[in-house]
Amino acid sequence: MSKFIARRLLELVGTMFVIVTVSFFLIRSTPGSPFASEKEIPEEVLEQLNARYGYDKPIYVQYLNYVKGLLRGDLGPSIKYPQRSVNEIIAIGFPVTMLIALIALVWALAIGIPAGILGAIRQNTIWDYSAMSAAMIGISLPAFVLGPLLVFLFSITFWLLPPGGWGSWKHLVLPSITLGAIRAGYIARLTRGGMLEVVRADYIRTARAKGLSERMVVWRHMLRGGLLPVVSYLGPAIAFMLVGSVVVEKIFNLPGIGPYFVDAAINRDLFLVMGVVVLESALLLSMNLFVDVIYCVIDPRISYE
Repeated sequence: MSKFIARRLLELVGTMFVIVTVSFFLIRSTPGSPFASEKEIPEEVLEQLNARYGYDKPIYVQYLNYVKGLLRGDLGPSIKYPQRSVNEIIAIGFPVTMLIALIALVWALAIGIPAGILGAIRQNTIWDYSAMSAAMIGISLPAFVLGPLLVFLFSITFWLLPPGGWGSWKHLVLPSITLGAIRAGYIARLTRGGMLEVVRADYIRTARAKGLSERMVVWRHMLRGGLLPVVSYLGPAIAFMLVGSVVVEKIFNLPGIGPYFVDAAINRDLFLVMGVVVLESALLLSMNLFVDVIYCVIDPRISYE
């Protein structure tokens, strides 16, 4: 196991290097200037700005300087928000983004796994059709459609929850539902598919032959094998939720990194865009590594030695 983890960590470093390199040159090669504005900027002021942010140097020098700062944990200055560094912006917004993503993941698991189990053990019944239909609805509705619908229903029509903002637990409900609906649908379908693969396995027949109750067979034997597809999905799901929170945070006016990222992309704020890309990529790769490791805990038949 230790050799596997060490090998994967080396692969993670190499993958991050490729992501940083490709992202930097793609973003840097986009047309336009981050200092462009409606008013004409004097030439001497533009030269000072380019010198301050290193834009007056060759692009390969800019890249090397950025990598050096990245190795020190410095994500660079923000062009759009000159009074703050990228580290400060992420430190302020990322906890909000992570909280919304984790709550969304918890409720997606709490809804998706039971729905998938119900669909598998009641296959081709009204329970199965209802659970999978609800899952398809959740998958089909994008966040920018579901979010306004929830606001219209629970905020404008019934006045039960705030339509946006930040301050109390009520502000977490609608964004979390919006962000987790698609993942709940995927988890339900993956759980059903995984359960159906093991429902007729020999060890399940043996468990039933021993006289175990159906509930015990499901929870002690079927779930360990049936949830493997869900475990594989959890790593990317967390990263996708963090990325998807950009839209959700704009809809519900949340103080996460989403609004900063959107503004940075519009204004070609290289350092802030790169900071978010590096953060999201590192989380995605780390979650995939974590999922691979816990595979051994769930299924002893899997070995990485």
